[in-house]
Amino acid sequence: MAGSFGPTHAVAEIRDRTSLSEVAIPWGCATTDFLSCALPWRTFRWRDGQRHYSGTYWSATNRDHVIYESRLELARLLFADYDVAVRQVIAQPFLLRAIVNRRMRRHVPDFLLFTDTVPPVVVDVKPAHRLEVEKVRFTLDWTRELVEELGWRYEVWTEPPELSVMNLRFLAGFRNSDRFDPELLKVVRREAVSDCVLGQVLDRDLGEPPYRVRAAVVHLLWRHDLEVDITQPLRTSSPLMKGTDHVQ
Repeated sequence: MAGSFGPTHAVAEIRDRTSLSEVAIPWGCATTDFLSCALPWRTFRWRDGQRHYSGTYWSATNRDHVIYESRLELARLLFADYDVAVRQVIAQPFLLRAIVNRRMRRHVPDFLLFTDTVPPVVVDVKPAHRLEVEKVRFTLDWTRELVEELGWRYEVWTEPPELSVMNLRFLAGFRNSDRFDPELLKVVRREAVSDCVLGQVLDRDLGEPPYRVRAAVVHLLWRHDLEVDITQPLRTSSPLMKGTDHVQ
């Protein structure tokens, strides 16, 4: 492998979901099929006074729980789950080992995203101030070089706009499609008119209790069947548009 860091002998190692064992493969031979079977590389425990905020998030995309190790990672999970192009999210997908500058280096990325529209995306989540640390920059740089050699995308994700995160936290409370009547969702979407405002749909009389109609509207916003600008405050006066129909 060539590049500014000259990483060589790179290997990806996963915890295989089927065999529950650790399996290594040359990085250049890594495939999406191989990596899609990965369990999180690390496990974590909760303890009093721990520095990081760890937990599990139920992903509507995966229909399963995904782990995270900080609030910032949880925010990235929200954005991935909201993105209709993402079809699978894997946390701590692999251990990447490579010789860089004549030393063995190791790194576990935070997430691997499989999408329908672009190559796989390897994501590292770091607070912006950590990017000023030379050791951190060095690790991210040689990781980027290896990821991009496969023709994949590499993303270093830092703090997003707080308003967008707050809006997604609200919408995510309505993300589980199993909680909604498919027929009501179809009616709500049919009754929604392009170029109206959110309040007009929330208050529509559809012969159902208002709380059910409003919950259905918010679920459709999460699914992008109805669209609002999440970078702006969500109000009844928020402009509303019809998105891609995902209701079955």
